[in-house]
Amino acid sequence: MRRILLITMAAIAVSTQSNAQWGKGFYIKVAGGYFFSVSPGQFPDVGPYPPRDEHDAINPGTGATTKIREKVLTGSYGEGVRGGITGGYVINKHISIELTANYFSSKKNLMTRNVTTIQGTETEVGRIESKGNVQAIDIAPSIVLSPGYDKFNPYVRFGFVVPVWGRLYIETDASRTSAVAGQPSFVVARTAIHRKEEIHPNPTIGFQGALGCTYKINEKLGLFLEAEYRNVPVRSKNKEVTTYNENTKIINTNTGQQVGGDINRGLGDLSVAERNTDYVTTLDQNSNTPTGTTGTVTHYKNDNAPANDLKSYINIGGLGANLGLRVRL
Repeated sequence: MRRILLITMAAIAVSTQSNAQWGKGFYIKVAGGYFFSVSPGQFPDVGPYPPRDEHDAINPGTGATTKIREKVLTGSYGEGVRGGITGGYVINKHISIELTANYFSSKKNLMTRNVTTIQGTETEVGRIESKGNVQAIDIAPSIVLSPGYDKFNPYVRFGFVVPVWGRLYIETDASRTSAVAGQPSFVVARTAIHRKEEIHPNPTIGFQGALGCTYKINEKLGLFLEAEYRNVPVRSKNKEVTTYNENTKIINTNTGQQVGGDINRGLGDLSVAERNTDYVTTLDQNSNTPTGTTGTVTHYKNDNAPANDLKSYINIGGLGANLGLRVRL
């Protein structure tokens, strides 16, 4: 009987010491990770340009073009790096609650590319290429469930994702060689355009889930490693062109000399409709849509009001791994 009593008292002492880590209290976590795309889709249009990688050939005599190659561009803005800081509270050894603030930056994705060459040659007379990158900040409340083991403690975590700020940045470079009215064929205009735009999102909410394990270093510190899945669909709200540089040189191709001075067009030369876009679910006769172009200038029904375009949808969720440090307060 005495031996049984001693064994029982020792077991209670060990259990109390083992569960000390999981007593009520606050903790913080810092982590970094990388996420991969798990649900790629077709990218949205970049203005009038569809998500295609195209190569066209033009007949300089007739102006007719031939499609040499065309590929649909797909992917996701869920692939990229993520870093975050978490505040947590242990309710008991099995249940905790957490609130995380994350910063995410996706990899750059090719959204559209169109290359035009002279038929039978590799000489380029036109190129447009756009790449997009998402940057976002979100908060993520979640519940953590675990068995409450001492050294290695596996857990599951699930909750919501609420983006509080985000932008889809699109950067476009374009070049074009064209004929000059009233000049012989060997005098051409070479135009180069660099443009940046920001797409602002509508408010949204997503979901998260993770499976991980914490390793206890001492009573205050622990390491954790987890696999996390996020699903965060985002709709476009409006777009603003923030950088626009256009430069045209008139070149005599026989001599290689420039004829006259440069012709420049900057951000301040764009109309309101060229600079700003409001996204809608339906375009109709009342929508402010393009009516034509003059050179690189696009005309709208109302040049002094934001243009209208169809909403686009992207997903900034994915599957990734987080590694970090857990500090008990």
